[in-house]
Amino acid sequence: MTLHSMTGFGRAGGTLPDGTPFLWEVKSVNARGLELRLRLPPGWDALEGPLREAAARRLRRGSLQAVLILRRERRAEPRLDPAMLERMLALALEVAARIPGGAPPRAEALLALPGVLRSEVPEPDPEEQAAEQAALIAGFEEALSGLIEARAGEGARLSVILSGLLDEMAALLAEAERAAAAQPAEQRARLLDSLAQLLEPGRIPQERLAQEVALLVSRCDVREELDRLDAHIAAARGLLAEGAGAGRKLDFLVQELVREANTLCSKSASIALTRIGLALKHAIERFREQAANVE
Repeated sequence: MTLHSMTGFGRAGGTLPDGTPFLWEVKSVNARGLELRLRLPPGWDALEGPLREAAARRLRRGSLQAVLILRRERRAEPRLDPAMLERMLALALEVAARIPGGAPPRAEALLALPGVLRSEVPEPDPEEQAAEQAALIAGFEEALSGLIEARAGEGARLSVILSGLLDEMAALLAEAERAAAAQPAEQRARLLDSLAQLLEPGRIPQERLAQEVALLVSRCDVREELDRLDAHIAAARGLLAEGAGAGRKLDFLVQELVREANTLCSKSASIALTRIGLALKHAIERFREQAANVE
């Protein structure tokens, strides 16, 4: 399966049943879990639940920001207030009756009085509203498809980089094994040289000297650390081949690689092995930075 990155961008447009155009833009970056931030026009809050469900079905990790661009204004329609009209008409007729020769109130004059007409946005038809939501959700799904395709492309590039870093770690591990194999002899020679400068020859029994050398060598034995590093590198290769959903497991493996590399450096008894251990830690850190983007 293909390795997926958490970085990507998707865009999709469409039209509502009434011909109103809309545009979805979805982008994502890396995160520990799945986060979705929505920017919806006023009046479309009912979409949030279905959109979150759609994202959760198709993505495992990543911080997503989805923006819906929809330029449509619901026009207000004038509505007559019958009770207010009756009151105003009664007042107008009363005033007209007091004026000799006064003309009866005109309809347009009554309608212009405050409160007789109110502007109201009509409630959307349920079927029409359901059709609009379906169109917007379909557009969001299309934008998600574009985002996933972009994340897959980025994941393929990440896989090449991570494989190269694992190759670098494996080469350094081979160097570390050769350097570690020479440590016992180097430690024994260093101990004998130090003792020769402090004591007269023959003052320490060979048995005691062998015990001291064995104790010193055991403290510097890094075979377990090298074996675990080799196993972790093999496991990381397997996760890259597995692809989908490898991000969290890679996070854990990186922690183990760092731990073993630190122990290797702390138990090193030679400049060569320390140099290799530091180079290995640098490679692991670069691997960590790249693996942080894997879904």
